[in-house]
Amino acid sequence: MIKIVKKIKGNKDNYCFNPPTQPGLPPATTINLAVVGDSHVGFQNSQNMFNTLLQRVVSNGNKRYIIFGGDDVHALGASSSQEAERYYQQFSHILNNVLGSNIFHRTSIGNWEDIDRNNSRALFQQYLNPFLTGYVGIPGTRGLVRHVWLDNGRGGIFSQDSLNLLRNLDPNYYYIIDFHWPLRVPGITTAILEDHVMSQAETDMFFNAIPPNVRNRILAIFTHHAHKFYSNSNNIHPGFPNTPFFVTGCSGDYACSSASRGYYDVDITIQNNMATLQATPVRVQ
Repeated sequence: MIKIVKKIKGNKDNYCFNPPTQPGLPPATTINLAVVGDSHVGFQNSQNMFNTLLQRVVSNGNKRYIIFGGDDVHALGASSSQEAERYYQQFSHILNNVLGSNIFHRTSIGNWEDIDRNNSRALFQQYLNPFLTGYVGIPGTRGLVRHVWLDNGRGGIFSQDSLNLLRNLDPNYYYIIDFHWPLRVPGITTAILEDHVMSQAETDMFFNAIPPNVRNRILAIFTHHAHKFYSNSNNIHPGFPNTPFFVTGCSGDYACSSASRGYYDVDITIQNNMATLQATPVRVQ
């Protein structure tokens, strides 16, 4: 675990959980970020598509932070560790060119990166994120909101470090939690293939690991892997009646239709030491 302190077309999937304005409260602060998943750089035209998409991400709003949800590179499809490393280098080059040094980011590991061959897991840690599980304070939130990333890339099974991190979440903060494989929540298998969703046992393990006094501090859960948009904010699990859950798994050319390609644009609003979240799907043709 690591501690680091370092509007666009909307539709019915636009979730807003802002409380009504109350007289006498200090002005609200809004922080703009994005959640992107499954760019699969190295597969066909994914490199160019992801480069174009990321430029659109940063040109809309005032991005302070970007969450990448894994399968950033198509490492499983590489013919050698050298080719896999080239994919990681291409992804990193795009980040450096588009984000520069002003927009911070973190990425979770995906199943196409969390593999034993091609030295992929080590390359992920070398080029993208040395910490497979951790959290960071989101810039602009004065440390109040943390991005937590977990490791469930290997077959949709949470690492022990991931579960331990959840068990030790501090109720004095708010959280955006991100990991690659989607949870099994009500209604998801009617919209997403069964083999792209975690088991019920792993899903229960995730929810049960979060302490009861933290459950109303989870602003959103973002996942990826399934190559489409999906959202649900209605009782995704007992004890989480109002926690919004999202899938966004298409920012490249792998298994993506034009209707599913895009990302989530996210606003965090802070007022009177309280944080709320609004997420809007942005579809890129």
